[in-house]
Amino acid sequence: MSQKTLTEGTQSGVTEAQPASSSKRWWILAIVAVAQLMVVLDATIVNIALPSAQKDLGFSDGNRQWIVTAYALAFASLLLLGGRIADLFGRKTAFLVGVVGFAGASALGGAANSFGMLVTARALQGVAGALLAPAALSLLNTTFTDARERARAFSVYGAIAGAGGAVGLLLGGVLTDAFDWRWTLYVNVAIAFVAFAGGWVLLSNHRDAAGSKLDVPGTVLVAGGLFSLVYGFSNAETHDWSSPQTWGFLIVGVVLLAAFVWWQNRAEHPLLPLRILLDRNRGASFLAVLITGAGMFGVFLFLTYYLQLNLGFSPTKTGVAFLPMIGALMVMAQVGTTVLVPRLGPKVVIPLGFAIAMVGMAWLTGIGVGSSYATHVLPQLIVIGAGLGMVMPPAMQLATGGVAAEDAGVASATVNAMQQVGGSIGTALLNTLAASAATDYLAGKDATSKLVQAQATIESYTTAFWWSAGLFGAGTLIALALYRRGVPQQDADAAPVVHM
Repeated sequence: MSQKTLTEGTQSGVTEAQPASSSKRWWILAIVAVAQLMVVLDATIVNIALPSAQKDLGFSDGNRQWIVTAYALAFASLLLLGGRIADLFGRKTAFLVGVVGFAGASALGGAANSFGMLVTARALQGVAGALLAPAALSLLNTTFTDARERARAFSVYGAIAGAGGAVGLLLGGVLTDAFDWRWTLYVNVAIAFVAFAGGWVLLSNHRDAAGSKLDVPGTVLVAGGLFSLVYGFSNAETHDWSSPQTWGFLIVGVVLLAAFVWWQNRAEHPLLPLRILLDRNRGASFLAVLITGAGMFGVFLFLTYYLQLNLGFSPTKTGVAFLPMIGALMVMAQVGTTVLVPRLGPKVVIPLGFAIAMVGMAWLTGIGVGSSYATHVLPQLIVIGAGLGMVMPPAMQLATGGVAAEDAGVASATVNAMQQVGGSIGTALLNTLAASAATDYLAGKDATSKLVQAQATIESYTTAFWWSAGLFGAGTLIALALYRRGVPQQDADAAPVVHM
């Protein structure tokens, strides 16, 4: 790519796409989608394999959560840094280094012969994911500037981001049943090979913020704040909310993030320019992603427990049971981004999606000890998937749309951070509420009775589902209040596309 072409592309906002460039854009979408799937499914693919890994490596129940938490901590706390690195040093470089790092960490985890080695590998996966995920999303933002093509691209990306957790459950179940828990990690090496080969051939290493410098104080403040926040919520699962290890870290996280916002107003080269957050549609979209991340947890975790422990599903069958939800989510992702939002605007579509997901979650509370999948789970999953498909992809598109090209990476990182922090909040909050509901139900009853125990678990699941419905209800009201009326306009000067 010549310097002249690059300059012309940047100055004109959106250049006339050459035929080769047009076909390349869709191949870039395929490569980005593969990489994003690898990052998202790794948040859940290992969950199903945990019992097998625990038996093989001999670690305790108390240590088990660190296999999940190590990934979440590294990923969430380094996301904004990863996004800025992509802006400063080039998205192709960040993407390829992230892919190689993720593959290497996955291979290390698959070969783990101790608990410490597995936790280290999961943390390194999180580090690589923090570089890869914002680079992938910002590549879409800078590659697709035509409004209709961009909507279609984000419908695919958003569907993967929303359904990746369920795909992880399915793939984790299949690999654990057919082979061994280690293959839930080794599979990433094969996925990474495809992503790396495609990225090497298709991507160009454009640096939109090459003239800027890295905001070191801002990086330290936001990394420390996000780490403390996620760590505090993670501790709420194993400790109590009254434990200093829970509220202490939460307070530290809030203080550090407040200091980060203060510093961003004064920094010469801010890590996260506050103009990115202050646009109403973009701010509303960040909150929508946060709430969706928190509420979706209720579907994946507690429904997985219910299907396996109460209905006797195998890990593979459990993953298959989520497929109708994925299908509904992907269909509505396409309809929402390409048809509904361009015609009705986000103020109508995203609150409606939240409301539909809320109805589905409330409907799911009807499960019982003797319920069947076909009548008490399947219809509800389809409704939830349809609702989330109207929220997640449009919100991701609006959260990254209209930003200056030099801010595309950090805006994309903020989306990923919101989803990750939302998931951590959901994990801690819903787990705690579910456990309290089961304890309250058992009070004064014969706790040795298997029927009473089974009913107590149902009580914990339905409590989590009610709270998830409440989160989606809050999302409905927040989206209704914050989104601007009308159809969002594509900013022709934002995130220009360049000849490949």
